[in-house]
Amino acid sequence: MSQAASDSVLLTREGAVATLTLNRPERLNALDLAMWHRLGEVLREIEADPSLRALRVQGAGQAFAAGADLAEFARTRATAGDAEAYGRVMVAALHGLRDLKLPTVAMIRGACVGAGLEIAIMCDLRIAAEGSRFGVPIQKVGVVMPWPELGDLIETVGRATALEILLEGRLFEAGEAAAKGLVTRVVPAEKLETEVAETLRRLTDGAPSSHRLHKRMARRLMDAKPLSPEEWREAYEAVESADYREGLAAFAEKRKPRFSGG
Repeated sequence: MSQAASDSVLLTREGAVATLTLNRPERLNALDLAMWHRLGEVLREIEADPSLRALRVQGAGQAFAAGADLAEFARTRATAGDAEAYGRVMVAALHGLRDLKLPTVAMIRGACVGAGLEIAIMCDLRIAAEGSRFGVPIQKVGVVMPWPELGDLIETVGRATALEILLEGRLFEAGEAAAKGLVTRVVPAEKLETEVAETLRRLTDGAPSSHRLHKRMARRLMDAKPLSPEEWREAYEAVESADYREGLAAFAEKRKPRFSGG
């Protein structure tokens, strides 16, 4: 991978928190194919690091991400086969983010549009600054959102709102995004970083085993297939975890718990 590609998605760590930065500020962090590949690589690196407890996702500069880089579409999505191959890479990265065991927080300022919005809704929590903008204006260039991505959007906001977003193709402000369920909460721009830092503190203070199980259970419940007896017992078996024992001990001793993730 070229140096430019490896620099397009940055990974930093501070204690138990990782920060993933979409890093093409000169293009408002619009994602090209190399960037999708790199995003998938970085997420696999995060997944493999047992010291991490939470992930922040952000954009460099003045935008979260202004969508996919249309300038390369004539080359990378010229045929149906090209588009499908591109889509496989894109969905692998998106679902890698969605399915991370760690709790994830999108810190949104500026444009959060198209593919950028798709990345944001793969995060568990989405905190947006006032003045940020949202939408999926792909109808303006005749692009169709593929099945997996459309399913993710409908899962987030429902069929009617997903169609409103796609058919109108308009951009809208953070307050409307929150009302539609695209955003967890909206804060003044000058308080965005503080709010995200406080959110990450609350996440890292929690039991990793609890976070992992809640994320997996919430995803499983999107499948209409009946739960197996083993799945039904899974939540109750959490009382046998080291984190549960530590949580109870810390409560009794009036101290902050020291969770191991076990």
